[in-house]
Amino acid sequence: MPRVSSRFEGLGVGFAPYLQPPGPEVVRWTVGEPGFETPEEIVEAAIEELRRGRTKYTRGPGTIELCQSVANYLSLYHDIEASAEDIVVTPGAKQALLYSFLITTMPGDEAILLAPSWASYEPMLEFIGAVPVHVQVNMEDFHPDIGTIREAITDRTRMILVNSPCNPTGAVFTPEEISEIVQLAVEHDLWIVSDEIYGRMVWVDWPHVSPATIPGGKERTIVVNGWSKSWAMTGMRVGFLTGPKEAVKAAMKSQANSASHIPTFMMEAARTALECEDSVESFNQEYLKRREIMRAGLDSIPGIRVPEPEGAFYVFADITGTGMTDIEFAEGALEAGVQLIPASLISGGEGFVRVSYAADEEAIHEGLSRLRSWLIQE
Repeated sequence: MPRVSSRFEGLGVGFAPYLQPPGPEVVRWTVGEPGFETPEEIVEAAIEELRRGRTKYTRGPGTIELCQSVANYLSLYHDIEASAEDIVVTPGAKQALLYSFLITTMPGDEAILLAPSWASYEPMLEFIGAVPVHVQVNMEDFHPDIGTIREAITDRTRMILVNSPCNPTGAVFTPEEISEIVQLAVEHDLWIVSDEIYGRMVWVDWPHVSPATIPGGKERTIVVNGWSKSWAMTGMRVGFLTGPKEAVKAAMKSQANSASHIPTFMMEAARTALECEDSVESFNQEYLKRREIMRAGLDSIPGIRVPEPEGAFYVFADITGTGMTDIEFAEGALEAGVQLIPASLISGGEGFVRVSYAADEEAIHEGLSRLRSWLIQE
């Protein structure tokens, strides 16, 4: 029997072992998925497009109408100026990230990740032969240490990845921090890949700022975003990227030679979603409410420290005060009927667990009750 390519040897799968659905008796705090139904207008738009026969090939980066709507959305909500020709709509933001990594690195090139970072970045880079370099953030508030980033840059560094608001930590980098990262990239002529999928979920006084809006940032930043989080469309697999024209051309080539385009009938549904601002605001109000329930509840349990969850829908909790490792804590929590993620599965996450407050309110209350009973009993 022929052997599988060696590129898969040692390739991680991130949080996957802890994302398997448990039995119905277990409260699930693991999946980064909105706890809401997709807005009906979006569903109806997809159904109507199917009925109209929108099942054939179409423009690879997305219809001009959809791409123009994305450009308008970026200008209105993120201060990013782009034209329809600067947008590539992809099969999920994850695919857009893969294109971005292919565009910004070659095998052997280094890419800086601000650790702890989302579990899929590292294996995606390794899959294409790039070298992830983990630079630890300040573990009190999960904000970047610019001096440490500077020290990590070598003559092989080609890209810095920014994810703000951040999965898994919930940190929202300040405008000053984003500006300093851009200045580093300018100084060393580096690419920036900015994962902004949680860009509308900011719970602090300072705004989400894209590196593409900072002087010197636009010509070196690829912005990745998508529909999964803000519109509860995770399974519909729709994302996008924008950036400098040469990067966008490369992304178009990547898509033409891999996925062709997203499902044609989903394009109008995605365009419709960008008009569903009431749903985004409604979801965000619920997240704020659930965030406070989860934060206060965990913080009241002895041995758990909860840094301020600044954005997205995650709490990144320090459980070292319990005397357990994060793996031990996760295993004990599961026995108590709560599924959460031990953060030592990723670089820099040791001693922390990630919980999602995108779960419904009842599941948050029940999970807190079970954890409290388990830990106080211990």
